[in-house]
Amino acid sequence: MIRGGGKGLSDEDRVLWNLVARTAMPLKGKPAVEAPQAVPELKAPAPEPSRVPVAQPTEKPKPRHPVHPMDEPTLDKLARGRLPIEGRVDLHGMTQDEAYSLLYSFLHRAHAGGVRYVLVITGKGSSSGGDGVLRRAVPAWLSTPAFRPLVSSHDHAARKHGGSGALYVRLRRTRP
Repeated sequence: MIRGGGKGLSDEDRVLWNLVARTAMPLKGKPAVEAPQAVPELKAPAPEPSRVPVAQPTEKPKPRHPVHPMDEPTLDKLARGRLPIEGRVDLHGMTQDEAYSLLYSFLHRAHAGGVRYVLVITGKGSSSGGDGVLRRAVPAWLSTPAFRPLVSSHDHAARKHGGSGALYVRLRRTRP
């Protein structure tokens, strides 16, 4: 039973708790308790198929919310600290499913709160010279339909903010 108003853990808290619980060591003489591995799926629901046949357009329609690269003046202002980074999320050591869920819930809450610029830390990858899985996956996720209503643009962070192991993300303005 959870105390304090009867609220359960948020999806983000559940992901973080599972990460911590897997690294905890039991006290001497106490049996280990298995932490649940299930991470809630926060991906956007698939659209329902239409029953009415639709004529195929001759040219490809433009995406409703395109994600653009960040412009140079904005990147420069973020790197120099002239634009505030209003939120940070660190995805180090997470599986792709955990990172996706945490990133989606973090960006959704930041967007709802009117936050404009956030820093997403992916890490640079393994020390054996390979590219990190999250380092490659996160920019691709930010361009998917699930993230397009939230994300306006993204680009690699300046060296002092994590360089190629982090991303600046500009969130779309909330509509009143």
